[in-house]
Parts: sequence; structure tokens; C-alpha cells
Amino acid sequence: MRAAGRMYAAGGALLGAMPLAMVLANRSSPLVVGLAALAFLAGRWAEDASALRRALLSPLRTPLAGAALAFLTWALVSLAWSPFPAASLRVLGEFLPTLLAAYLLACLAPGRIPAFAPRLGAIAIALAGLLIAVDLASDLALERMLGRRVAAFVHNRPALTLDLVAGPLALVLWKDRARGLAAATLAFASLGVVRSISGAAQLGLLAGAAMATLALSLPRRVGIGLAGLGLGLALVLAPVEGDLLARAMPEAAHERLVQSSSRARVAIARSFGAAVAADPWSGAGVGTSARFAETAVAQTVPPEMRVLLGVGHPHNSFLQVWAELGLPGAVLAALTAMLMLARIARLPRPDCAAALGLVACAASIAFVEHNGWAAWWTAGLGAAITWMRAAPQGGAIVRSERDGPA
Repeated sequence: MRAAGRMYAAGGALLGAMPLAMVLANRSSPLVVGLAALAFLAGRWAEDASALRRALLSPLRTPLAGAALAFLTWALVSLAWSPFPAASLRVLGEFLPTLLAAYLLACLAPGRIPAFAPRLGAIAIALAGLLIAVDLASDLALERMLGRRVAAFVHNRPALTLDLVAGPLALVLWKDRARGLAAATLAFASLGVVRSISGAAQLGLLAGAAMATLALSLPRRVGIGLAGLGLGLALVLAPVEGDLLARAMPEAAHERLVQSSSRARVAIARSFGAAVAADPWSGAGVGTSARFAETAVAQTVPPEMRVLLGVGHPHNSFLQVWAELGLPGAVLAALTAMLMLARIARLPRPDCAAALGLVACAASIAFVEHNGWAAWWTAGLGAAITWMRAAPQGGAIVRSERDGPA
């Protein structure tokens, strides 16, 4: 058990430190989550190798896992018609190992996270939020000192990571009766997010806080229903998002959102939406967004809209699913999302509220930002889900080495 305890301590330290690591190196979360997953895997192997297989396979027998695996299978099948198989494999080569690490961490860490790790996580988030705020206020003095690229957007990924991790970690601390630390975690994470220039991170903070508050104050079915409606609309409306925004968004709104490049985002959404409309059935193939302007379906889009198909991705993960995986991918994504909400609905109210807050935060960010297959995003979600699963049904939340096996 001593060897297992050392592995759990290493894994817990890595999990707790991940938000700070993202500030110091803003693509580091896949490596940190991968090492943490390996540490917990080694610890569970040393503790009880015979139970390890059950811990890893039992979650795969649920309807939710079945839907998620069907989605991943369809993504792999789409390699058959991808016009750029090397690019598709490169995307999957980044995404799938991180997804596996996130799965291992979420399955194996809860119940084995040492008692110091949530407090370390709170300190890491506080330092991360402070560093983002101070660095931006000092004209990026930290980036200059480290000899890195001097641009305010370098803190966007760390701010988005704070968005994901802060709520679940605060729940863990709150249930461990460290309520001051829980409040400080949310406050310092909010500081880093608000001070960053990432409109997506600020939207995620607002959506997550609003959803968690509504879930605490409204009947459970209403909260779940609102989350389901939001996810359903995000998927259904993604192909026409650009057209809807072009008609409904006033010029004054674009002026206020000039730093977020709202006009360009609307134009990009219109271009990818036109490509989906031209061929909604199978999609262009997984991972093709980076070269979407070169696909066959792109040649059917009007020339004036074709240029923006070369921006790298649609800046909307729901629209990216439509463009790359077509209607089957969108249906399987919707099924996965609804089964996830059914699972969340069975949680105790505080856990349910925190989980719905995480869903709303992640979904709102995904609707306006980044490549859905990005490893750093997958790692952040994996860490957030791990903290959510670490929150117990009641009582003290984490284990120390002397507690023995869970």
C-alpha cells in the first residue's frame, strides 16, 4: 500500500497543480493529465490489480458510454472518406490519447485522491487567477521574463481551464467543509477569467454560474430541462447560426464585441453552415476542418463565402460536428448529451447543480470557441469531471493513505 500511496500522492499533486501549469505553459494540460492518469493507474495496479479491470470496464457498460463510443466509432469510420487522411490521423493522434488519459483519471482517481490535493488545487487556481490578472495589468511582464510570445491571448486557454475546473473543485472543498477555500477558488478563478481578453471564457463563467444558480433554486426537472433545451438548440441551430446572427445581431452589438471579432465569427459560421447545407449527410470526415476549404463540398459554396472555410475550424464545436461528421455525428452527439443529463439528474442537488453548471459553461464555450478535438480542452474537461466524481454522496470527501482501500 505504501507504493500505491506514493502514486496517489503524485497523481493528486499533478491534478491539483494543472491550472497553474496552464498559466506557465498554456498547452501543458494534456501532459499533466496524462502523467496524473498514469500515476493513478500505477497506484490502483499496486493496490489491487484484480479490481483494476472492473474499475475501467464497468463504466463502459452504461447507455451513456454506449452512445459516446458510437460517436467515436462514427468519427473513426469517417476516415474512410476523409480527403486528407494524414491530417485526420494527426488530429486523432492528439485527441484520442488525451481522451484515454481523461477517462483513466476520471475512473481511477475518485476515492484515491489524497487529502492535500483539493487544497493544492485551490492554491493553484488562486495563483493562476492572480498571475493572469497581474501579467495582463503589467503589460505581460511574465511573458517577457519567460521569453515567450508577448500577446494577451496567451492567457485565453488558462482562463478557459479555470472556467472548467473551478466549480467542481469548489464543490469538493465545500463538501470537505473547507467552505472558505471553496469561495476563494471561485473568486480567484473569476478574477482570472474576467481579467482575460477571452470573451468565450467570460461567457462560460456567466453561463455556468447562471445555470448552477437556477439548478439550486428551481425544481430538479426544470433545471435538467433547461440544460437539455440549451444543448438541443445548440446542436440543431448550429448549421444556421451564422444566418440567424447575421439577421438578428445589431451593428451596435458588433461594435461592443469588436475585440471578439464578432463579424468574422458570424461570417465563418455562415460559410460552414452553407457547406453543411450542401451536404448534411456524412460530413467531410473527422479532423478535416483545418483544410476544409480544399474539400469537395467547399467547392459548392459560393466563392465569396469559400475564403473563410480556410480559417482552421468553425469556432463552434457543434457546427464542427455537423461539418466533419454530418447528421449521424450530430444525432449521436445529441444522444450522448441527453444520456449525460439523465445521469446528472440522479445526483444530489448540490452535485447536480455543479454538474449542470459545468455543462452550461462547457457548452457555451464550445458554441463560440476553439477546435472541438483540441487536446488541452479535452484534458481540462477530464480534470473537471474527475473533481466532480470525487465529490461524495455525503461526508468527508477524500482519502489519506492511512484510510486503506476504498
